[in-house]
Amino acid sequence: MMEPITYAPASHLRHRKAAEVIPFLNTYIAKREQEIAEIEQMVERYEKRRLHEERTYQSMSKMRRLLTGKKPDHHLAVEYIHYVKRPMERVRALRLEVEQARAILHSSNDNVSATIAISSEMEDEMN
Repeated sequence: MMEPITYAPASHLRHRKAAEVIPFLNTYIAKREQEIAEIEQMVERYEKRRLHEERTYQSMSKMRRLLTGKKPDHHLAVEYIHYVKRPMERVRALRLEVEQARAILHSSNDNVSATIAISSEMEDEMN
């Protein structure tokens, strides 16, 4: 998983012209927001599926429930971690990246001809 962009010391910052960075930041933000939407849709599909499975199980007769069985709670906990908790952690990290990119974008709107300091991670993604 990608780590969120955090404060980088000056040695890790790269300076690029605003004219190069601004279009990149717009596409970077759009790409990250699309990724966030996809992850949230995946989580929503999982939650709908779990709700459907639970409703189906509860609607069964007592004899059928006895024969069918239910997933053990620890299996459900592992599924929750895999399908909900970790993806939502990823969403939080992506939102932080988007906020930081927007902050760079808003600070650069004043000086289009100036240089902008971006992190080395963003630099790598630009190339």
